[in-house]
Parts: sequence; C-alpha cells; structure tokens
Amino acid sequence: MFPEYRDLITQLKTSDHHFTRLFDKHNALDQRIKNMESHIEPGTPEQIETLKKEKLLLKDELYQILRKASAAA
Repeated sequence: MFPEYRDLITQLKTSDHHFTRLFDKHNALDQRIKNMESHIEPGTPEQIETLKKEKLLLKDELYQILRKASAAA
C-alpha cells in the first residue's frame, strides 16, 4: 500500500500513534477479508462488502495523513 510513501510510513509508524492505529486496523481488516474470502473464517458476502468499505475509508484517511505529512516535509 502506497509504495511511494514507504519511508514516510515507516517514520509515521514510529512517531504518530493515530497513524499507527489506523494502519494496523487497515491491515487487520485486510487479513480478515482474505480469510473470509478463502473460507478460513466465516462471513457472508454482505459482511465482506461491509468490511471492504470500512477498509477503504481507512485507506483514504491514511492517504490524507501521508499527503499532509509529505507536504509539510
């Protein structure tokens, strides 16, 4: 996710607790969705769709933080 911001992500994960929490939540949702789609974890198509929407909102928020931080640098 966001390879152009790899260094900034590393920096923010050590200095910004809010960013780290969002990043970890995004990754956890991604794994849960993969598990549901692979039938490792139970989930209906509707549940998967809801989780995907939540993950997308997190991704948008992370991107806004990255853009703001890169502009300030």
